Amino acid sequence: MIEHTAEHEAFRETVRRFLRERVLPRLDEWEDAGSIERWLFREAGELGLLGFPVPEEHGGPGVRDYRYHAILVEETFRAGASALGVALSVHNDVTLPYLTGLGTPEQQARWLPGVVSGETLLAIAMTEPGAGSDLAGIRTSAVPDGDHYVVNGAKTFISNGQNADLFVVACRTSPDRHHGLTLLAVESGTPGFARGRNLDKIGLHAQDTSELSFTDARVPIANRLGKEGDGFGYLVRNLPQERLSLALGAVGAAEGVLEETVSYVREREAFGRPLAALQGTRMLVAELATELDAARVFVDDCVREHLSGQLTAARAAAVKWWTTELQVRVADRCLQLHGGYGYMREYPVSRAFVDARVQTIYGGATEVLKDLVGKAVLGGGASA
Repeated sequence: MIEHTAEHEAFRETVRRFLRERVLPRLDEWEDAGSIERWLFREAGELGLLGFPVPEEHGGPGVRDYRYHAILVEETFRAGASALGVALSVHNDVTLPYLTGLGTPEQQARWLPGVVSGETLLAIAMTEPGAGSDLAGIRTSAVPDGDHYVVNGAKTFISNGQNADLFVVACRTSPDRHHGLTLLAVESGTPGFARGRNLDKIGLHAQDTSELSFTDARVPIANRLGKEGDGFGYLVRNLPQERLSLALGAVGAAEGVLEETVSYVREREAFGRPLAALQGTRMLVAELATELDAARVFVDDCVREHLSGQLTAARAAAVKWWTTELQVRVADRCLQLHGGYGYMREYPVSRAFVDARVQTIYGGATEVLKDLVGKAVLGGGASA
């Protein structure tokens, strides 16, 4: 297990209280609405759950300790609030590093205070209708025109797409597959930029996911993050943290649904005795608990590596695909143990089942990540 201080455990209790009092009582309502209400992110900001590494001069705590990120992700997913877990991870773990790592002093002064307070929700726009895990296949174009870029193209499956105020958008500024991408920060309300519908998913219903379109959208060159043409490298550099965050959520969610299922089989009777008394139930629970124990050791070791700057792209890919596949399997087996009740939406296991399925797709599909790991092991190199 990762070593935690008293400050970390106090933070964990803050997160648990926030989830217990402010999130879980409203989760069904948000699931039906297809989106989480914006006030929740402002409350998260007030509690110090946003923008951990943001310097104090911009309103943040200036804490570069990924254990706080890990606690927030794990506890949110373990509580069954996966939709919120995705929203917070996209904000804190996936998008924010581009602002703190690439932003100019002027950009940081302009955007980071709102990121910390929850007034400015973040999203990243990489995926396109014709380019998912293949980052080099991005086609959305950005053409310089005076002191602006003229952006044209479309993005899809963008988490936080309806709620976000600031989008980090990967655009093509030259035909070179790996040296032709540029990152632009696009603010909501930019002329020519439009959000499409809130996509109707089979799971993560409370997590707003959108299509985005750019039609001659004029984005100031002052909104460029980093150097023109270096976007692919920036994206690849930040992918390990994104994939580690997904792995943490996967293990947290799987541990949570197994805990709930253990309670259920102890109380539910079949053939005159509790399900927990049946050998088949005990054997299945033993398998899942053992696999999760191994997963916890794996993901904690990756967190330790990340804290010391040693987490490689290949290991992050490995922990992401392995833990998310395990999450799907655990949710499936736990639903089976619930019998017909597991198929009812009123039972938490049904939400855990549908919410888990996308985990093996976004952030790099399992098949793509296995190929990346295989290349690294065999000496063929690993890119994204």
